Amino acid sequence: MSGLPTQSWTSTTPTGERKAGSGEQAADPIPRETKTLVNMIFARFMTIYGHKFKSAFQSEEEIRIAKREWALSLRGFSEQELVTAVNRAKEEFVWMPTVAEFLSLLRKDLQAYGLPGALNAYQEACRYADHPLQHDWSHPAVYFAGRETEWFRLRTEEKYRVFPDFELNYRRLCERVIAGEELDVPLPKGLPDRSSNTLACFINDWGKEHELSDEQAATLLYYLFKPKGSPVRAHFKQISEQRLKEWGLTLSLPEDYR
Repeated sequence: MSGLPTQSWTSTTPTGERKAGSGEQAADPIPRETKTLVNMIFARFMTIYGHKFKSAFQSEEEIRIAKREWALSLRGFSEQELVTAVNRAKEEFVWMPTVAEFLSLLRKDLQAYGLPGALNAYQEACRYADHPLQHDWSHPAVYFAGRETEWFRLRTEEKYRVFPDFELNYRRLCERVIAGEELDVPLPKGLPDRSSNTLACFINDWGKEHELSDEQAATLLYYLFKPKGSPVRAHFKQISEQRLKEWGLTLSLPEDYR
């Protein structure tokens, strides 16, 4: 293709960098890592599709704009997810895929593991942010993404402010699930009535004693609902001990509540 510098078709092509003197003051929303990954994707597409790839762009400016759009769409995906999608594209498309087609390849893994798309996950998290422990979540990753994003933000902030953070948290959790990690939502059917349940009252009092939220206390002491001395109880207690370290807490977990 005449008129285009050779370097425009390599990974050194700027990924929609802002031009100096453009007058834009806002920070670039695209992480440098994402730009590097998009450059990698386009370099591989050039190799895979050859002249078909080059014929899709008429100028260096077009490829710069295209890279920026791809980068905006692919924020939060890991290198391994993107590499896998490129390999799938090579098998399924005779021409370079569109952004929408590439995203559909990325979501195939989500569907295989029963994970909803990021937008559906966000909508579910917002819908049940006021009582997260009483909802039967479509997948535990949605619950944990909501918790990491903060339920209060999901209840009160507008989508354009909170969704990017939720999406990033959710993508990271999906990556962990695909890698084989199991996620367990504490008390998926809700905390028993505290007025008539001794264990629930114990959890409530224990949480207040250690200045923990109801959700934190229920999460940490979930193992007490399992049969005493059972392997499953030991398993969940071990998870709670790990959470204590992650949360930076130095507490001793009770063996029982009686």
